[in-house]
Parts: sequence; structure tokens; C-alpha cells
Amino acid sequence: MNIILLGPPGAGKGTQAARLVSERGMVQLSTGDMLRAAVKAGTPAGLKAKAVMEAGELVSDAIVSALIGERLDEGVEKGAIFDGYPRTAAQAEALEVILAERGQTLDWVIELEVDEAALIERIVGRYTCATCGAGYHDRFKTPVVAGVCDVCAGTEFKRRPDDNAETVSTRMAEYRAKTAPILPFYEEKGLVRRVDGMAEMDAVGVQIAAVLEG
Repeated sequence: MNIILLGPPGAGKGTQAARLVSERGMVQLSTGDMLRAAVKAGTPAGLKAKAVMEAGELVSDAIVSALIGERLDEGVEKGAIFDGYPRTAAQAEALEVILAERGQTLDWVIELEVDEAALIERIVGRYTCATCGAGYHDRFKTPVVAGVCDVCAGTEFKRRPDDNAETVSTRMAEYRAKTAPILPFYEEKGLVRRVDGMAEMDAVGVQIAAVLEG
């Protein structure tokens, strides 16, 4: 079962992808991670990508497609989760060819739908213990004793510098711009399914499982 998992930053896409990897043995294909791994390993596509990047140019669709092909050839018996690819209609068409050449198809495109205002609140309010990394939120999950970590009793906390309303709004706009070209492509094929990304983590997982098993 091969799927594309879509969702704006903070929607929980990474968490759900990790669950699918852990629970179903699927392989998460993140183009950024694959690019770095291919360059390090010196694969044919990796060598081409390295030359392009060293010249200060953007890696082409052809090279990204070659990376995807290389990784699929290594084996993804339980299926692949495509993360960050495709981002354009041309890449969506290329993925169809890549899969078809290997006797595979794309089964579903699952989008985690979110309320943008609520998601911004969810992201902006989060912080972690500086000592053990336990996660908290200004509104939804505060320490039992104010200013003291529930896990390690640490008293220092930190926030990610990009967890602010302006940055999150910009990332949302970028997400809409990147997904707008590919959603109609897959909707025409009847492959798009949407789940409530604002639900609890386990509930989102149940919704995704229902799509995969439906």
C-alpha cells in the first residue's frame, strides 16, 4: 500500500507517518532525507544531486524522481509513505510512471484537514522542558506544578524560535501553494481522502487506518 500523506506544519503528519512505520512496517520516503542519504552513499542519483547542489542550483525533478526510483528498488514490502513529494502536477505524473515501472500504484492521498486559527494556537502555545524534552502547552497541557516539569522536576523551559503566529501563517500559505497543484490531479482519480487533523492523535490514527483498510 503506497500513500501520500499531506498536512500543513503542525498538523501531526510526522507523528502519523511514524506510527504507520512502527505499526505497519511502511517506509517513509522523505525527499530531503533521501537526498542527503544518496549523496552520502554516492549513488548514481546522489552523485548527480551533489554536483547540482555544489553548483548552487536546485535539484531537478528528474534527479528527485531517480532518487525515488532508487529507494523503491531497495524494497518497500509493506508500502511507502511519500512525504514532501510530489509537490507539482509534473512530479505527480512522474510518480505514476516510477510506480508503474515497478508494477506498483498509488493507493491513497490522505490529507490531514485543520482549522488554521486553532492550529496556530496549538503551535504557538507549545514549549518543552529544557532538561528532558517533555512537551507542554500554555493552554492544553501545563505542568501540574507551575514552572516545574512533571517528568524530571526541571525548572527551565524553551520554545522553538519559529513557533510564532507570523511564521506559522507563512508556512500555512506555503503549504496551500504547494498542495494546490496536486490535489485536483488526485481528486480526479478518486484517490483523495481527508481526515480530521484537529482530533486527538489516536483518533487521527484510527481515521487513517479506516482509509487504509476500507
